[in-house]
Amino acid sequence: MRRRIGGSVLALAVAATAAGPAVAQTKPDDATIDLDVVAKRLDRERSSILPSLGATRYDFNKTAIENTPQGENAPLNQVLLRAPGVVQDGFGQIHVRGDHGSLQYRLDGVQLPEGLSLFSQVLSPRFANEISLLTGALPAQYGLRTAGVVDIGVKSGSTNPGGEASIMGGSYNWIQPALQYGGRSGAIDYFAVGQYVSNGIGIENPTPSYTPLHDDTAQWYGLAKVTGIVDESTRLSFIAGGASARYQIPNVPGQTPQFTVNGNSVWDSSILDQRQWEDTYFSIASLQKSYRDFNMQLSGFARYSNLSYQPDVIGDLLYNGIQPYANRMSFATGVQGDASWKVASNHTLRSGFLVQRERVTSLTNGNAVPIDENGDAIPNGQTVGFTQGSDLVGWTYSVYLQDEWKVIPTVTVNFGARFDAISGVTSENQFSPRVNVVWEPDPRITLRAGYARYFVPAPLNQVNANSITVLSGTTAAPEVALNDPVKAERSDNFDVGLTLKPTDGLTLGFAGFYKFAENYLDKGQFGAPITLTSFNYANAQVAVLEFFTSYEKGPWALYANAAWTRTSAININSSQFNFEQAELDYIASNWIFTDHYQSWTGSAGAAYIFNQSSDWATRVSADMLFGNGLRTSVITPNDTALPAYATLNLSLTQKVPISISKGTQVRFDAINVTDGSYQLRSGTGVGVGAPQYGMRRAFFVTLSQKF
Repeated sequence: MRRRIGGSVLALAVAATAAGPAVAQTKPDDATIDLDVVAKRLDRERSSILPSLGATRYDFNKTAIENTPQGENAPLNQVLLRAPGVVQDGFGQIHVRGDHGSLQYRLDGVQLPEGLSLFSQVLSPRFANEISLLTGALPAQYGLRTAGVVDIGVKSGSTNPGGEASIMGGSYNWIQPALQYGGRSGAIDYFAVGQYVSNGIGIENPTPSYTPLHDDTAQWYGLAKVTGIVDESTRLSFIAGGASARYQIPNVPGQTPQFTVNGNSVWDSSILDQRQWEDTYFSIASLQKSYRDFNMQLSGFARYSNLSYQPDVIGDLLYNGIQPYANRMSFATGVQGDASWKVASNHTLRSGFLVQRERVTSLTNGNAVPIDENGDAIPNGQTVGFTQGSDLVGWTYSVYLQDEWKVIPTVTVNFGARFDAISGVTSENQFSPRVNVVWEPDPRITLRAGYARYFVPAPLNQVNANSITVLSGTTAAPEVALNDPVKAERSDNFDVGLTLKPTDGLTLGFAGFYKFAENYLDKGQFGAPITLTSFNYANAQVAVLEFFTSYEKGPWALYANAAWTRTSAININSSQFNFEQAELDYIASNWIFTDHYQSWTGSAGAAYIFNQSSDWATRVSADMLFGNGLRTSVITPNDTALPAYATLNLSLTQKVPISISKGTQVRFDAINVTDGSYQLRSGTGVGVGAPQYGMRRAFFVTLSQKF
């Protein structure tokens, strides 16, 4: 894994020569240009449009992905957990620098709208030629989701020519076949990949047992990319992909029903049958154009998400007092444009815009247990049917302008601003200045400092706009009737960092980050369907210290990270009906730690390749994840950390030379080798809906074949 501080990227020109007299040509054919050279140059020029410019950037190349347990078969969040300060949570969630979510995902530089999926990792490391995580004081081209920017450089027929088939099997009845193929025909480059996942641990186990009850899942993922080089300065590309997943909601045996329905108060919680379906499909079409010192990319994008929840017909009423059949759908489309212009030898201007429209519809039909005039459940009464839903349309508008100024050869200042506006449940806007200073007194030393003002609206599909009066007179009615609209978070962010490269292959680094926020956005899981709902704290403070080191040279690849974080907030001022009155009263006048706060987080790993240049190369790797526990409530909200944990993982990959094969490989992975039982969530805490435990010891074998 490579880590670097973002800086200027120079656009490289390619000179074309031809024999004979000069003849004007409006469109050279394939014979007059080197398509490989043009494609690589256009990749560099696309990077020059959207560089990191002072933000902290962590890169995961193919080698780093392969060194991750399960390699390309791993979910994307498992790769990102190997970056400093990335915290593991239940439902496959991760938290970067003290935020709950607020991650932005990009494919080849184009921002994807946020979808509805909670359990599903829609984007896979199998799609990626390289993955980058940008954090800190981000330059002006990055907005709306600012805790981190995950940019996936999508594989192509040039980077991954030919085909490859693989299948992984192992513990928990895990079966994961995959197939990919890429190539080029003239000026057209194409790549496609798909995988299927079936296992018995689709969601984290809510108990410390080895095998969860009722936790089967079936998922498929796919992506296709087609790129066409029109001429030496023009490229068209199209990316389409999707994911479809089916989940059983795992059960906790031995639970006591809370309600009596039609005289029935006895039920076996181990046979509950709750299920959730998640579907997401997306597409991106881009035009990239270069002309002398000017580069631009114009893209249109769309994303469709659908989430459905099916309750247990009787059990949901007995245990929760409500039986909701729920469906939520989101469809977002938009246009994004980004451009850079080197106006002088020491000045590069960058500007861009984004316009997005999203429509979110939700519909819930179900039954609830009625209550009497004293608020007690009526044990033998007929259940009360209800219907509630909403139809929301939201628009997002963004524009930015910035200048990269090379003050002197060793000092670069990048300053600018962006303007964001939203209309939907609320109508808000903000002008956000940004400035970064990078000093490189020596090629081996980089110091940086930056300030960024952020405007982060709540995802429209995470806003609960249902009427809370529909459930009045039932056990599902909220204790608090207040439902102020969720507002956009506004924050001031300060970031400093130092990176040293004392010898070839060795990188040492430090980063410090502080954030003060108004209307700080957090998310909780409240009831069914199992999705996230946004709410605000009036104020919050986040402080982060990160330390990282890596070494990559020859057969060795090593890394180690440690991060300290402190996140505190006060006064919940929106979506109050999701909480109890006593909880709201305490938080209104007391600073608390947020539920996703974990003070110490660490990761480390080492990999070595024996016989690196031979057909019998053997890769041996080990890595470790550490966390000292997310928050839980014992006396006051989020007052205690869960027990610390550490997991050790081992991997071995062996190439097998076969005369008729283009490449055969066998891989073995052991996850949580010590079989430690560790808890990610206790089921208590502000916005926490269920207990979750990390995966126990598991073994996997992967066979892959190139063709």
